[in-house]
Amino acid sequence: MNKNLLSLFSCLFFMSVLVQAQDNEVQISGKIIDSDGAPIPGVNIYIQNTSTGTISEFDGNYNLTIPENSQIVVFSYIGFLTIEEPINNRSVINITMTEDTKQLEELIVTGYSSQSKADVIGSISSLDPAVIKDMPITGLDQALQGQVSGVSVTQSSGTPGGGIMVRVRGNSSISSSNRPLYIVDGIPVRDGGLSTRSFGGQNDNALSTINPNDIESIEILKDASAKAIYGSRAANGVVIITTKRGKAGAPTTFNIDVQRGIIDPTNTIEVLNAKELLALQREAMINAGEDPDGAGIPGVTDAVDTKWQEEVMRQAIVQQYQLSTRGGSEKTQFYLSGAYREEEGVMLNNDFKRATLVANIDHKATSRLSFGLNVNLARTKNNRVKGDNFLDGVYNAALTSLPYYQPYDEEGNLFAPGDAGYAGFPNFNPVGQAIEPRFDTYATKMLGGLYAKYEIIPNLYFTTKFNMDYTSTIEDQFEPSTSAIGGFLQSVGQQGYGIYSTTESSTLLNNNVLTYNTSIGDVHSIGGLLGTEFISRTSRSGSTVGILFPSDDFTYLTSSGLILDGSSFLINSGLISFFGEVNYKYKSKYLAKVTARYDGSSRFGEDRKFGFFPAFSLGWRVTEEDFLQGISWLDDFKIRASYGLTGNERIGNFQYLATWGATTAYNGIPAVGPATLGNPNLGWEQTTEMDIGTDIAFYAGRIQVVFDYYYNVTNDLLLSEALPFTTGFGSVLGNLGEVTNEGVEFTLTTVNIDKELNWTSQFNISRNKNIIQQLATDEPQFSGYSTFTNNTHIVSPGKPLGTFWGLKYLGVDPGTGDAIYYDKNNDGKLTADDGTFIGDAQPDFFGGFTNTFSYKGFDASLFFQFSYGNEMINFGNTTLLNSGEDIENNQSREALKRWQKEGDIASIPKYEFGNTFNNRFSSRFVEDASYLRLKNLTIGYSLNGEILSKLRLNKLRIYASGTNIWTLTNYTGADPEVNSLDGSTTAQGLDLYTFPQVRTILFGLNLGF
Repeated sequence: MNKNLLSLFSCLFFMSVLVQAQDNEVQISGKIIDSDGAPIPGVNIYIQNTSTGTISEFDGNYNLTIPENSQIVVFSYIGFLTIEEPINNRSVINITMTEDTKQLEELIVTGYSSQSKADVIGSISSLDPAVIKDMPITGLDQALQGQVSGVSVTQSSGTPGGGIMVRVRGNSSISSSNRPLYIVDGIPVRDGGLSTRSFGGQNDNALSTINPNDIESIEILKDASAKAIYGSRAANGVVIITTKRGKAGAPTTFNIDVQRGIIDPTNTIEVLNAKELLALQREAMINAGEDPDGAGIPGVTDAVDTKWQEEVMRQAIVQQYQLSTRGGSEKTQFYLSGAYREEEGVMLNNDFKRATLVANIDHKATSRLSFGLNVNLARTKNNRVKGDNFLDGVYNAALTSLPYYQPYDEEGNLFAPGDAGYAGFPNFNPVGQAIEPRFDTYATKMLGGLYAKYEIIPNLYFTTKFNMDYTSTIEDQFEPSTSAIGGFLQSVGQQGYGIYSTTESSTLLNNNVLTYNTSIGDVHSIGGLLGTEFISRTSRSGSTVGILFPSDDFTYLTSSGLILDGSSFLINSGLISFFGEVNYKYKSKYLAKVTARYDGSSRFGEDRKFGFFPAFSLGWRVTEEDFLQGISWLDDFKIRASYGLTGNERIGNFQYLATWGATTAYNGIPAVGPATLGNPNLGWEQTTEMDIGTDIAFYAGRIQVVFDYYYNVTNDLLLSEALPFTTGFGSVLGNLGEVTNEGVEFTLTTVNIDKELNWTSQFNISRNKNIIQQLATDEPQFSGYSTFTNNTHIVSPGKPLGTFWGLKYLGVDPGTGDAIYYDKNNDGKLTADDGTFIGDAQPDFFGGFTNTFSYKGFDASLFFQFSYGNEMINFGNTTLLNSGEDIENNQSREALKRWQKEGDIASIPKYEFGNTFNNRFSSRFVEDASYLRLKNLTIGYSLNGEILSKLRLNKLRIYASGTNIWTLTNYTGADPEVNSLDGSTTAQGLDLYTFPQVRTILFGLNLGF
């Protein structure tokens, strides 16, 4: 297919050259000035729908040779309105260009309304979907990575449809959700995982059900002024997505988008071959004073040398096809889209499929009444494989399995439990673990809405909306007797293991909003809104587990010999809200905004169900002052400040109640008993936010700067308070803690060249300092994986979330080869009391850098993403560099740098079988995970108007796009970006055999007619 595209591209390009060469030529000339009569140099001048063009000289004059039959000449320049001037057989065409105020008049969606960009005095970042339209991303949250200041996005693994962690201005909660609120066409949508089973800490992604190509605009609300209108759901930021709609009076157009490409892993881990590993194992046994031959370790040989990573990985294929149409009359506008995406995973038997259908219709019934609907349907199938910290996970088994075992016997059959060549615990057969089990997750999602808008009197509008977010998930899983769980694990009978679970969740929403905007002369502008909102949430789920299947040909629970377990749940919750907003503007110079929301949630105690979330902001457009009127190079200079409160109600349900549950009394008789202790005073987590920022534009918009400083304090954190066990309970949930986030954000956008060659750049960088100020008690909490000193992570006052805890590693004793650790308490012994802070996952700064180029019909973009100062626990090395603690796993090639004899200066302790001392969790396993990544490179070519008219098309673009092309990092693991415990707040920066990001190279074709 790639060769065919190249041939088509070459033929069309040379045809365009030949056609242009056949025309007779004439010359036009003239002068270009601004409204004050000053000449404008560097104006881009070209014949419409052709590549024939030039630029104006320093004095505004130009000369251009054009084909005789040319109709329209176009004049464009940054900061001025583009002019399309009919030629009409003229040889001299003089032009006066007018400044373009559209940029400042651009409407920004701010919640339940919109504002012109010039009047926005909150911290709102906009992302143009055109920037990411060619990127091979699966979900809309991936689109935010590195594109927006203050927004940190981490793709937890490289599996298709996998989890994405998005944080806006840091983590504001310890035990509640830190995910932002996503609003799609006015509908708050479900985020997080779809599956009820996490595969070793890895989740799938509910937002992958939405096709990014259907998005028209994305706004990220970051400060209290911008997001307080969403009150109790806004503490973690708000992402507002608007999908494409038809335009009044626009002709009906059709677009076909085709993408197809290949996927490879960005990195693999270098492990020992069979000969090297056997030599190492024998050395470890000898160092322990044992006989390797007597222990059954084979002699050093490479007769069998399986490269397990190559066995379980493949070059995968991704393809996507989309047909869309949009148009409309003055009365009715529409947008319709259908798309299908199929993405194979790099690991065997792993793939993600998605079909979507979007219909947006708007109709103006009368001069005062309009209504419409939006429907977004999706159906996905995610064929998953186990990963991360599962003992029978595919990727981790490929890293740790012994290379002197094989996946297949001499007849080509997979080795399975019970076979002589089966490795058994803890290695199993990685290829069998990929191919044999079935882990299918089916999801059906519908986002639907109806609205009506009525003008009661001039400028007073009433809008009512009825919306729904519906998600249905089915998980169909079966592990046959040829797999580790279904055939090796004795506790489930070794005759297959099956799970069938369903989850159905729905959110019904109605909001009613009055909006009013008016002006008093040319001095005062006043606007505002009042609204109510009602949200009802319902979730139903059920799961059944079966074992003892008669054969691996019978894979559904109806054939199981024993139903081992089953459960079902029904959960209801709701939110009732009243909100308002007032905006005031004086001479377009001084701006003020007051916002407030009053929320009532069923998730909180009787005395704390309602919360009030106010915010206010002030703005000063300094460029409107008389003392700056003479500075022509300064287009806009705005200073803004905001202060307010937001909340977090995403704490789960029934947390304030004293609950009862089923239990078993004496003699197996069913009974009920207390399950959790209630707290009727349980209330909101509340964040107090302050923001000071400025927006500056220079030189007709060629340079734009946005800067923000913020300080957020989240108090009344939901934390468990320890209770005496004599109460019958270990803890009770209360509002007890405090976390702060302080940071700065900087965005620079420039137009570097605006001539026949156009070059624009956008650079953003952010720093966030997260500190835990207070916990329920002075005692720290621990999370992550269990270690010698407690756990890998600590939650402690004065430290950021994601802080690592362990021993401090000082190196290797050259005389003995043993590890040296810091004796924290100077007692001469190594104990758990020697645990200390050994790093954290928080970056010092992060951001992105995008460059976009266009030249005639060619275009290109380069997008770099970076993170600096963050550290990572390479926890997989506690097995892959285990210093001989066991000899059941393969080892990293770093083991070749081990201590072997007295006097060796080494970073890896000696290998000694059974020695746990040398493998204690310590700072030896903490690494710098800073990175710079060429996240995307896209090159395209669009045919010009003459060829398009002959083909009866209005657009034909061919492009190639690559993602995760190159990474610069010192991290020795597979990927510095991943996180084993997807979405975890307290256990960030943890890599335990997490599958790395993938490299995607695709080719695309876009047709418009």
